[in-house]
Amino acid sequence: MAASPGAAVRPPLRLRHMGMYVWDIERMAAFYQEVLGFVQTDKGFVRGHDVVFLSRDPKAHHQLVMETGRPPGRGPGHGLQQISFQVDKLDDLRAMRALVGSRGDVERIQPVDHGNSWSLYFWDPEDNRVEIYLDTPWHVDQPFLQPLDLDQSDEQIHASTEAHIQGKAGLKPMSLWQEEMARLVG
Repeated sequence: MAASPGAAVRPPLRLRHMGMYVWDIERMAAFYQEVLGFVQTDKGFVRGHDVVFLSRDPKAHHQLVMETGRPPGRGPGHGLQQISFQVDKLDDLRAMRALVGSRGDVERIQPVDHGNSWSLYFWDPEDNRVEIYLDTPWHVDQPFLQPLDLDQSDEQIHASTEAHIQGKAGLKPMSLWQEEMARLVG
């Protein structure tokens, strides 16, 4: 069997969080908090929808993100919002951008600066959103979206993010946010 294209440059990926579209975000967030022990870490409004971020991991801003806008109907294809994988460095994002960019079956590729993470979004051949990301040294309240220029050096990206997040709500070192989260999840 032949090696798949780009296999030599694929960075290690760790499944870190999932997203789901919901009809009643308050009810769903309460269910996951009351039944499964999640803590709400943020909520806001983005792309015309309400979003809620939930986690049980003091080192993860969210393990689950819920977004309103679920289409009518039940069953497969109605709830998945995204699947997210974590990498270790910006070069891993660049490698994934090159890999998915070389394919003919990936039409949308979107690098995003979330302030607390740098992300590369793309949609698989059946239109499911995939995120590859790594954490930044900072935390800011979410949602936060800025374009990310992966052609910049690591130093330029760090400086750009730091400039974008100055004065934003919730700004603090990621390590402090993780300590606070550890107390919340016990």
